[in-house]
Amino acid sequence: MSMHIVIDARNRRSSTGRYTDRLVTHLSEIDHDNTYTILVQPNDDWKFANLNFKTVACRFQQFSFNPIDQIAFALQIYRLKPDLVHFTMTQQPLLYFGNIVTTTHDLTMLRHMRPSRFPAWIHKIGMSLYRFLFWWSHKKSKKIIVPTDFVADDLANYQPFTKSKIVRTYESAEPPVEGPAEPLGNITQPFIFHVGQPLPHKNIDRLIQAFEKIKTSQHELKLILPGKIQGVFKDDLNEWIAKSPIKKSIIVPGFISDNQLKWLYENAECYVLPSLSEGFGLPGLEAMAHGCPVASSNATCLPEVYQDAAVYFDPTDVDDMAQKILSIIDDKKLAKELTVKGQKVISKYSWRKMAEETLDVYKSTKR
Repeated sequence: MSMHIVIDARNRRSSTGRYTDRLVTHLSEIDHDNTYTILVQPNDDWKFANLNFKTVACRFQQFSFNPIDQIAFALQIYRLKPDLVHFTMTQQPLLYFGNIVTTTHDLTMLRHMRPSRFPAWIHKIGMSLYRFLFWWSHKKSKKIIVPTDFVADDLANYQPFTKSKIVRTYESAEPPVEGPAEPLGNITQPFIFHVGQPLPHKNIDRLIQAFEKIKTSQHELKLILPGKIQGVFKDDLNEWIAKSPIKKSIIVPGFISDNQLKWLYENAECYVLPSLSEGFGLPGLEAMAHGCPVASSNATCLPEVYQDAAVYFDPTDVDDMAQKILSIIDDKKLAKELTVKGQKVISKYSWRKMAEETLDVYKSTKR
């Protein structure tokens, strides 16, 4: 018997929405039995060839504790009369009590509180509400999908009642960007880079400190930090760079195109992921897909995902980070070995397989 499945895809156009986008895209290719309603932002015109899939606009913010929004969002879902709702993040209406599957990407927010433009006491209240919603969402869920074994164990230790609900479905690497690589500015010097928002857990301040040490022997080397950086994160980054004695060697180009990103991957000495916490680590796999060697933090799930295709360092040890990055720059044979191993690692992951395993999770909720 077929099901009517609702998937909350409001986050698909955000920086964390690639999982949701790829999940729904591949489900639409493999599942012609169940019917799907995909909740999207009002300006999202997502279309599907599979007639069993349709989108419905959902005006509610992804992160809202407004009581009116909470009630109205729950009512919208109830009116759809789903057999199952898949919330692709833990943010979900408190008053919806139907058959639920929740994807929890990691526990980073619980351990690395983000700075806020609001007073500290308001931020503290917000985090308390987040922790409650994190617990309540899991309590209501029949199944909880996580992207790695590390997150599965981490969640089970944090909330023991979730252990029997957890299902791990690995995510995947993106294929290389199509089209020609587009040079970024007039960069001719060797460089290393990291892309993304400088959130607290991304550890960019220590990366800059490690880069300062590397520069003592690699005088021409540049550090490139692209990404759409805004608000307090931009302020933090500007402050870190302003304090650095080698600030002229740090390039912050802002938002760049996919083809410019492709050029960075293809021409970098290495891609550096200094993160203190990740749920899966897509950027490192993306670098490997483009043949770029990776220097990675050894924290959380990253060794599980990257296996032997990266050089690992302690993200809290600036000296270790600098030495491991230098080992790739100084040893071209090692860099080549990493690119070969990277191709083998990314071949083990598949978005289609992830979607098939997720469909199995949906089916299991009927029993």
